[in-house]
Amino acid sequence: MAFPDLHSFMAMLEARGELLRVSTPVSSDLEITEIADRMVKAGGPALLFENVRLMDGSRSAFPVVIGLMGTRERTALALGVSDLDELAHRVRALIDLKGSGGVGGLLSNLPKLRDAAHLLPRRVRSGAVQEVIWRGDEVDLTRLPVLKCWPLDGGPFVTLPLVITKDPETGERNMGMYRMQIMGKTITGMHWQRHKTGTRHLEKARERGQRLDVAVALGGDPALIYAATAPLPPIPGLDEFALAGYLRGQRYPVIKGVTVDLDVPANAEIVLEGYVDPQEDWAVEGPFGDHTGFYTLPELYPRFHVTAVTMRREAVYPATIVGRPPMEDAYLIEASERLFLPAAQLVLPEITDYHLPPVGVAHNLVVVGIKKSFPGHAYKVANGLFGLGQMMFAKVIVVVDDDLAVTDMDAVWRRVAELARPGRDTLISRGPIDVLDHSSRAWSYGGKLIIDATRKRPEELGSALSSREAQVESGMGERAFTPHAEGDLPTFEGVKAQLQTPDGYWFVALHKTYPHQAQALAEAFAAHPAAAGVCHLLIADDRTNVHETNDVWWTILNNVDPERDVRALGQLLVWNGTPKLPEEGFVRPWPPKIEMNANVVSRVEALWHVYPLPERWRS
Repeated sequence: MAFPDLHSFMAMLEARGELLRVSTPVSSDLEITEIADRMVKAGGPALLFENVRLMDGSRSAFPVVIGLMGTRERTALALGVSDLDELAHRVRALIDLKGSGGVGGLLSNLPKLRDAAHLLPRRVRSGAVQEVIWRGDEVDLTRLPVLKCWPLDGGPFVTLPLVITKDPETGERNMGMYRMQIMGKTITGMHWQRHKTGTRHLEKARERGQRLDVAVALGGDPALIYAATAPLPPIPGLDEFALAGYLRGQRYPVIKGVTVDLDVPANAEIVLEGYVDPQEDWAVEGPFGDHTGFYTLPELYPRFHVTAVTMRREAVYPATIVGRPPMEDAYLIEASERLFLPAAQLVLPEITDYHLPPVGVAHNLVVVGIKKSFPGHAYKVANGLFGLGQMMFAKVIVVVDDDLAVTDMDAVWRRVAELARPGRDTLISRGPIDVLDHSSRAWSYGGKLIIDATRKRPEELGSALSSREAQVESGMGERAFTPHAEGDLPTFEGVKAQLQTPDGYWFVALHKTYPHQAQALAEAFAAHPAAAGVCHLLIADDRTNVHETNDVWWTILNNVDPERDVRALGQLLVWNGTPKLPEEGFVRPWPPKIEMNANVVSRVEALWHVYPLPERWRS
């Protein structure tokens, strides 16, 4: 199903009870975040705030809609399918073109070729997005209800922008979603990370001595909003408009910008037009409470200068929030996971499924199921994945056999405990890392870990130095482990809480006050009788709830560089997920976890019945 615009999608959600209106005044300064965060974590509906108060206390002329794709079901509806798994089926059918079978075989391709014809966008002469135009002194970004999402944010950030650029040499279009900090009435930051296409376009503009035209769309068909987040492969002619056209089953309508030489979505709510000057000094951008659940700290990024703002009459400002998972972006990530599974299987056909769980915040953890055929197969697949597009940012890859559901994380960690022996079945390497990763050995460069949790062939048993004849032991098999009560576990300076699980995991929350404290703890605990039968010792910071497995893994995966922080001590794999100190050789600042101000939490608690919102979505 193709939605003509965001309003039609919102109307459909409201008719289904999946969108609620809030007419009570609500502030764009943290308050909307606190409400929306509760709603998405409770699986609640999208919200339309009709009476938004700006940073200066005045009322915005624009309502704010948030959480449009805040559940798996709503994301599927946005992409025109009844379930996200259908995305893989559609792509698999499209790429399975037949070149044999005579006329009949060729004719069977026609429906697929019609689908492919929807890839090209359709230029139109007029569009709703240009019904109202601000130019010159009329341009004032502070009139938009841009959210300040988290207390330590450097200011309000546009969080759902569709940033459009064009390669100065080839003319190839790109659309990406890069946060934008409001720095003035006509200026924002442009968070183009070093690996992103926007950065390459800017560098080419610099080489040619010209400014780079940029357009930023807010809203449009929800399929286009998703497409801006999708990790498209670098195939000429395949861009985000093309992906949206394929998903919606109709060519995407675009219109030429009024001050930039770029096509923009004709059905968007708002478009910011302008440029980035590659000769201009970059500005300090951030901090920002990011999708990792931690703040990304201030860095230098380009400035975007706005020359015009176009919009439809009765425009709505669309937004999202990111932070500690699960958040709305988890469902966009799942959509990409489903959509690009067939492409991954073209390169690595032994893959049966894969999953990027929310605790891994996209890049920190990938679980992949394979049909294993030979010794070392798990490493072949994992290393192959590291070479596929944005999968290069993956930090930890766990490989399991195809009889295990990769989405069942409890079962995955049990399988890891049963079949992956530390050292023998773990492999450390290094490579490119997401620039948002605060724990890597260097900015955007760090360690990676492969865990082979498949059933072992004879050749894979024993140590690296043993001969095949000596490799007679089996896999670790079913574990017989009885966890100790916390009172029976050893003590150590700074330990605030600890827990052992029946699967053989030992979770520790440590208040770290001096260098190498976690290493000393690990050695002491590994030598203690309570470590018998334990396979993994996870040492997290003291703000981690050891009774919440997802909270532990989320903290650990964010805070480790595997090359530095994951090591085998005998039968124990130690994960040092504590903050790293300068005395330990870590020279970058360590960011805090995202938490909302207590006074904002109290205000939302007190006003929940006034908004009014149903009690079941309160917490």
